[in-house]
Amino acid sequence: MQGHITVTGMVLKQSPVGEYDRHISLLTRERGKLSAFARGARKPGNKLTAATNPFAFGSFRLYEGKNSYTVGDAEIQNYFEELRTDYIGACYGMYFMEVADFYTRENNDEREMLKLLYQSLRALCASSLPDPLVRCIFECKAIAVNGEFPGVPRDGGLEASAVYALEYIAASSVEKLYTFTVTDSVLLQLQQVAKDYMKRFVGREFKSLEVLKTLC
Repeated sequence: MQGHITVTGMVLKQSPVGEYDRHISLLTRERGKLSAFARGARKPGNKLTAATNPFAFGSFRLYEGKNSYTVGDAEIQNYFEELRTDYIGACYGMYFMEVADFYTRENNDEREMLKLLYQSLRALCASSLPDPLVRCIFECKAIAVNGEFPGVPRDGGLEASAVYALEYIAASSVEKLYTFTVTDSVLLQLQQVAKDYMKRFVGREFKSLEVLKTLC
């Protein structure tokens, strides 16, 4: 091992390796998206078991090898426990993780995407906001964060409130995103715009969406 770094980030996904280990994808403030191994994380009672589950957000101590990182320790600030008992909310959250994993790269500045993920998971945990609205906001803002937001459609017959909402999503800071609700008719319009944008700029299916379709 060559030394260690401490990064702040969120676990996007994990997969088993060997008998007891895990491989994780970690979106970090300092180094973009990283891959790391967590030795023994699947052993009962191991200190890294909970810390290497998706949604875990906190500080991770990583040891740098020639070709990979190894998780040495972690201090988790938020596990988003509410999503453990909200299956639909958790499916939305996993979808957000898949989108972030698709968009982000190692050594890129991914701070805005990390903030968007964090605030979006908080919004899913808030009973005041419907999950479909959180999804629309997340999708449109993710596209904007990636520098691809094409502007508001001007020929789609959108209500003024839908136009305002889309302009607000594109222009506002991530911290102020989830501060409004909309009528059912405006939500339907936002869903169609977000669907069109995702098809245009992402153009792929995500596993978690297939699960959501069977639930919603």
